[in-house]
Amino acid sequence: MNITVEFDDKSYALDVPPALVDEATDFFDKMEADMDCGWQMSRWWVPDPDLNQRCQIVADKLLTAIQNDNSEAALLMCAYILHKKPATKRISINTDGEIQGNEFHQD
Repeated sequence: MNITVEFDDKSYALDVPPALVDEATDFFDKMEADMDCGWQMSRWWVPDPDLNQRCQIVADKLLTAIQNDNSEAALLMCAYILHKKPATKRISINTDGEIQGNEFHQD
Protein backbone atom coordinates (compact mmCIF):
# COMPACT_ATOMS: atom_id res chain seq x y z
CA MET A 1 0.00 0.00 0.00
CA ASN A 2 1.54 3.26 -1.09
CA ILE A 3 1.23 6.32 1.07
CA THR A 4 2.84 9.74 0.69
CA VAL A 5 3.98 11.69 3.73
CA GLU A 6 4.52 15.43 3.31
CA PHE A 7 6.11 18.00 5.61
CA ASP A 8 8.46 20.97 5.29
CA ASP A 9 8.13 21.05 1.48
CA LYS A 10 9.39 17.44 1.33
CA SER A 11 7.57 14.35 0.20
CA TYR A 12 8.25 10.75 1.19
CA ALA A 13 6.69 7.78 -0.58
CA LEU A 14 6.33 4.75 1.69
CA ASP A 15 5.24 1.29 0.64
CA VAL A 16 3.44 -0.30 3.57
CA PRO A 17 3.06 -4.08 3.26
CA PRO A 18 -0.66 -4.94 3.48
CA ALA A 19 0.16 -7.78 5.86
CA LEU A 20 1.62 -5.25 8.32
CA VAL A 21 -1.71 -3.38 8.42
CA ASP A 22 -3.53 -6.63 9.17
CA GLU A 23 -1.03 -8.35 11.45
CA ALA A 24 0.24 -5.59 13.73
CA THR A 25 -3.00 -5.46 15.71
CA ASP A 26 -1.28 -6.30 19.01
CA PHE A 27 1.00 -3.29 18.52
CA PHE A 28 -1.99 -1.13 17.55
CA ASP A 29 -3.88 -2.29 20.66
CA LYS A 30 -0.95 -1.16 22.82
CA MET A 31 -0.99 2.24 21.11
CA GLU A 32 -4.73 2.47 21.67
CA ALA A 33 -4.33 1.62 25.37
CA ASP A 34 -1.75 4.38 25.74
CA MET A 35 -4.07 6.91 24.10
CA ASP A 36 -7.06 5.70 26.16
CA CYS A 37 -5.42 7.44 29.13
CA GLY A 38 -5.58 10.79 27.33
CA TRP A 39 -2.93 12.66 25.39
CA GLN A 40 -1.24 16.03 25.32
CA MET A 41 -1.96 17.42 21.87
CA SER A 42 0.21 20.49 21.56
CA ARG A 43 -1.11 22.90 24.20
CA TRP A 44 -4.27 20.95 25.02
CA TRP A 45 -4.88 17.86 27.09
CA VAL A 46 -7.36 15.60 25.33
CA PRO A 47 -8.80 13.10 27.86
CA ASP A 48 -10.39 10.82 25.25
CA PRO A 49 -8.95 11.28 21.74
CA ASP A 50 -11.36 10.43 18.94
CA LEU A 51 -10.36 8.47 15.82
CA ASN A 52 -9.07 11.49 13.92
CA GLN A 53 -7.14 12.80 16.92
CA ARG A 54 -5.56 9.38 17.46
CA CYS A 55 -4.40 9.37 13.85
CA GLN A 56 -3.05 12.92 14.29
CA ILE A 57 -1.08 11.75 17.33
CA VAL A 58 0.31 8.81 15.36
CA ALA A 59 1.19 11.12 12.45
CA ASP A 60 3.29 13.12 14.92
CA LYS A 61 5.09 9.89 15.85
CA LEU A 62 5.49 9.19 12.12
CA LEU A 63 7.22 12.55 11.71
CA THR A 64 9.68 11.67 14.48
CA ALA A 65 10.35 8.26 12.93
CA ILE A 66 11.11 9.78 9.53
CA GLN A 67 13.31 12.49 11.02
CA ASN A 68 15.26 9.81 12.94
CA ASP A 69 15.59 7.58 9.84
CA ASN A 70 13.67 4.84 11.64
CA SER A 71 11.97 3.20 8.67
CA GLU A 72 10.52 0.33 10.74
CA ALA A 73 8.73 2.72 13.10
CA ALA A 74 7.61 4.87 10.15
CA LEU A 75 6.02 1.86 8.46
CA LEU A 76 4.30 0.85 11.71
CA MET A 77 2.87 4.37 12.17
CA CYS A 78 1.63 4.38 8.57
CA ALA A 79 0.16 0.92 9.07
CA TYR A 80 -1.76 2.16 12.13
CA ILE A 81 -3.18 5.08 10.14
CA LEU A 82 -4.11 2.79 7.25
CA HIS A 83 -5.70 0.36 9.71
CA LYS A 84 -7.90 3.16 11.08
CA LYS A 85 -8.35 5.20 7.89
CA PRO A 86 -7.87 2.72 5.03
CA ALA A 87 -8.65 5.21 2.25
CA THR A 88 -5.69 7.44 3.21
CA LYS A 89 -3.27 8.03 0.35
CA ARG A 90 -1.44 11.11 1.62
CA ILE A 91 -0.57 12.49 5.06
CA SER A 92 0.28 16.16 5.52
CA ILE A 93 2.15 16.70 8.77
CA ASN A 94 2.19 20.10 10.43
CA THR A 95 5.64 20.88 11.80
CA ASP A 96 4.81 24.09 13.68
CA GLY A 97 4.01 22.19 16.88
CA GLU A 98 0.25 21.86 16.35
CA ILE A 99 -0.64 18.17 16.11
CA GLN A 100 -4.21 19.17 15.23
CA GLY A 101 -2.87 20.44 11.89
CA ASN A 102 -2.00 16.92 10.71
CA GLU A 103 -4.27 15.99 7.82
CA PHE A 104 -5.22 12.80 6.00
CA HIS A 105 -6.12 12.86 2.31
CA GLN A 106 -7.78 10.25 0.14
CA ASP A 107 -6.46 11.63 -3.17
